[in-house]
Amino acid sequence: MQLSYLSEPSVLYNLQYRYSQDMIYTKAGPVLVAVNPFKKVSLYGNEYIDAYRNKSMDSPHVYAIADAALCEMKRDEVNQSIIISGESGAGKTETAKIAMQYLASLGGGSGIEYEILQTNPILEAFGNAKTLRNDNSSRFGKLIEIHFSTTGRICGAMIQTFLLEKSRVVQCAVGERSYHIFYQLCAGAPASLREKLNLKKVDEYKYLKQSCCYSIAGVDDAQMFRTVTEAMDIVHISKEDQENVFAMVSAVLWLGDVSFTVIDNENHVEIIADEASKMVAELLGCSIEDLNLALTKRHMKVNNENIVQKLTLAQATDTRDALAKSLYASLFEWLVEQINKSLSVGKRRTGRSISILDIYGFESFDKNSFEQFCINYANERLQQHFNRHLFKLEQEEYVEDGIDWAKVDFEDNQDCLSLFEKKPLGLLSLLDEESTFPNATDLTFANKLKQHLNSNSCFRGERDKGFAVRHYAGEVAYDTSGFLEKNRDLLHMDSIQLLAKCKTFLPKMFASKMLVQPDDSMSVPYRSSAADSQKLSVAMKFKGQLFQLMQRLESTTPHFIRCIKPNNLQLPAIYEQGLVLQQLKCCGVLEVVRISRSGYPTRMTHQKFARRMLHLKIHSVFQLQFFISSTFYLRCIKLATQSCSSELDRLANLKILGIVLYTVF
Repeated sequence: MQLSYLSEPSVLYNLQYRYSQDMIYTKAGPVLVAVNPFKKVSLYGNEYIDAYRNKSMDSPHVYAIADAALCEMKRDEVNQSIIISGESGAGKTETAKIAMQYLASLGGGSGIEYEILQTNPILEAFGNAKTLRNDNSSRFGKLIEIHFSTTGRICGAMIQTFLLEKSRVVQCAVGERSYHIFYQLCAGAPASLREKLNLKKVDEYKYLKQSCCYSIAGVDDAQMFRTVTEAMDIVHISKEDQENVFAMVSAVLWLGDVSFTVIDNENHVEIIADEASKMVAELLGCSIEDLNLALTKRHMKVNNENIVQKLTLAQATDTRDALAKSLYASLFEWLVEQINKSLSVGKRRTGRSISILDIYGFESFDKNSFEQFCINYANERLQQHFNRHLFKLEQEEYVEDGIDWAKVDFEDNQDCLSLFEKKPLGLLSLLDEESTFPNATDLTFANKLKQHLNSNSCFRGERDKGFAVRHYAGEVAYDTSGFLEKNRDLLHMDSIQLLAKCKTFLPKMFASKMLVQPDDSMSVPYRSSAADSQKLSVAMKFKGQLFQLMQRLESTTPHFIRCIKPNNLQLPAIYEQGLVLQQLKCCGVLEVVRISRSGYPTRMTHQKFARRMLHLKIHSVFQLQFFISSTFYLRCIKLATQSCSSELDRLANLKILGIVLYTVF
């Protein structure tokens, strides 16, 4: 379908019409728009893969984007990236899997392509959860870099993850679930494993029952557990290691049930030696006495004197939850390491790769905390990358080449990014500064933001602990409750040393990694009460990861897929125009179409054009030299543009540009 007139209503109608016909993919200039159907559609499989590979089908599709990335990687010898973005619940994870499916269909001759696909059920089990807006929401970011041989075959892969939402392990909202693996293990563990781990029903664990949500419509957790264990087999995680993994998952659940008793007339506690504490000790491989010591006492060093502080009920509960979060996050990191080992064993990197980015979507809930703060910051970074490639660089090149060009305006989010990143008075710097003060509270942090940032057009102070940020996708109100604690992410040395003393393999290894720090003082037995297992705050570590991610993406040729959520009910055949229009505006789809229709979709240097045309029949060295000479380029371009406006003649001394009519179809 070609639009004769570009407007919001025409684009909305076009998308709605295609959506009603199960044509969920639409090309908007160079960007693929994917509308989540919330149902299975018959657009995938070997028949479609072959059709796009053989170019017998050219309608918009994720397969077409993946094929274009592959062809450009081979032709230009430049690494590619497929960047998938959209709100939570828009279908980013499924879209990433579809792109991986197409690339994996190329085969590698060693089963590596199948291994890559089997990483999905493992990472989703341990890193995805049901939220109010998405039954399979990614609670971490993922970049999978697929490596290719010189013949274009897959020869290996590497996965990098970002900012797992650790707080979900110990607390989630009513109507949501914690990570899928908890429910899958309880539902699908075989009798022998169930007995060994002393598994209970999901509604009997404190960490799981607080949200009153135990299942997902249409999902069989028991079957998914079997799928996960089969995937672990395929990526060469041994049965013994699998049992160790599930023991840690069970230990986390049992930790939530560990309770404390307050000592009479004293403001401190001891753990209750019940089934929960005994199971935690057994699964970790430590004594109940050591567990009690780690959860109810804190060793400090003050003025070279060792001091033991007895913890209150609130402090002991926080210590227990911090240990549970750290155990789970360490387990997740270990799983990713094992997967990467499997995907890289015996595989040599050639330098050619296609990276697929699947990162958490923009989020705005009734209550938004530190997690949404970080997630939305990441989305601001990705939006700037999108703007830079599709608006800034494009138009700067036209101006540089002296092309008569009517500038296309777009929503630049640089002001919002500066609000986050500016030093010393940006959101991240102020959060980090406040996190270093022992007596700081979430309220003092909120007041500091209002004091320094109220004049910023992207910031608005609110009552008590609240503030709002005007993001590219709309204003989001944040509640600073828990910001400082989550940013510090404290795991006290007593807890680390408990893990180091454990007899089981995984806790000991987790502890050894926590103790490896640039600062040698981290390895001493006792530090101040603010001792933690990492030097950088969570926000600053995440900022560094995002910076490295952007550097990697900048070295690639990007292909953008914008996922759109047609309704908030997660139901098929419902298309809410207002919701869709808001997303189209936020991600700049209309502006992309405008700039694409007005601009030149193909540009290359004379040298690149020559390399590409060398397959033409050239009879002599003289002819080859003539072909590569600039004079020949000038003649070619002038001949090609004789039938066009005389204004185009002056392009002959510029880059070689392709001129086509861009449409939304």
